[in-house]
Amino acid sequence: MKSFSCVHTLVALVFLLPFVFTQVWDQGFDNENFLYKIQENVSCADNQYPPPASDKVPTYVINLDLPPKLRWAQLMIDKKESALHLLQDIKTYTDSFFRGKLFPLLDKYLPLMAKTLPEPYLSELKGIAEVTGIELGEITLYNIFYEVFTLCTSMISQGANGKIYHGRNLDFGLFLGWDVKNHTWQTTEALRPLVVELDFQRGGRTVYKTVNFAGYVGVLTGMKPGRFTLTLDERFSMEGGFVGIIRWLLGDHSANWAGFLMRDVMEKADSYHQALTTLTTSKLLAPVYFILGGNTTDQGAIITRGRNEADVWFMGRGSVSQTSTWYLVETNYDHWNQPPFFDDRRTPAVHCLDKMGREAASLSGLFNVLATKPIFNKLTTYTCLMDVSTGQFESWIRNCPDPCKPW
Repeated sequence: MKSFSCVHTLVALVFLLPFVFTQVWDQGFDNENFLYKIQENVSCADNQYPPPASDKVPTYVINLDLPPKLRWAQLMIDKKESALHLLQDIKTYTDSFFRGKLFPLLDKYLPLMAKTLPEPYLSELKGIAEVTGIELGEITLYNIFYEVFTLCTSMISQGANGKIYHGRNLDFGLFLGWDVKNHTWQTTEALRPLVVELDFQRGGRTVYKTVNFAGYVGVLTGMKPGRFTLTLDERFSMEGGFVGIIRWLLGDHSANWAGFLMRDVMEKADSYHQALTTLTTSKLLAPVYFILGGNTTDQGAIITRGRNEADVWFMGRGSVSQTSTWYLVETNYDHWNQPPFFDDRRTPAVHCLDKMGREAASLSGLFNVLATKPIFNKLTTYTCLMDVSTGQFESWIRNCPDPCKPW
């Protein structure tokens, strides 16, 4: 019981610390001069696109016509060793805190939680566990993991002709093992070999595409060609994922896991408006940001979600950080507040998008912005670019060269 309480304490700290930081910032820091200083010091990246072909993320087909337990088999056979390496890395890191007792507890209790997950996700997780030999509890943790520690930058831009472009950096691994000697995050380094593009097909035809970490069955980044694009960013809040997960464990399964909801949207929604309705009205376990792009002029929105409520910031409106109305930027902080000084990726993004200008809006332009430090940092695992009108979907593994900020 004592060890189990330690697990709850660690999870609580993970969720509460960012909230405390952001609340202190919102209540007591006048950052106007600080933001001007950041803008002056930003050197917007240029001519970074395309990156080397060797950095291209490999693609796998997920056949939705197969039984759920078999859909991920080939991918996980290929990525088994990388997945085992990641889990061993996490075990090694947590052993110093929990004296080797954490994972035995997870192996005991998380399979019980896994059995409460909706289909087809439960069957898919069981299939992955069978193929890899990894305990179901650890595979379940692996899938919860990404909804807890993800820091991201997502942006949607609209060209002068009204065409919509969507790009994102996925940053992952904050506070998970800083390697002082190599200036890297240990978990981030272990994750990069697991990054894959997935082509979800039915009847031999693409239904939607995503970028995933092999073994994760939800969606964090995805595109339904010709329909919409969608990314997820974590939102820090007192009413955070810890509260939702505890309610789930106590038997309240009325809310949705964000990554599973996103996959449901990719499967079932047939338009930007259908996706928007589902993402704004569905009950969630944890607060998040959904960044949604469409296939028509002005179709773009940042959906700031609580577990029940939603705020929608549509393309065409400015914010406290920007006057331009042809793009949207989300970096893990509410758009009506300034970002905190210790994690301000928004100000450089706004500065570089304004410098690029609407006339130059393109996938290559977005890539340059996403390649600008500190938007590009030591936590960045991949960059993805999406053009929903043409179906262009590109992603690359990213390693930020020194000098580079930890986040």
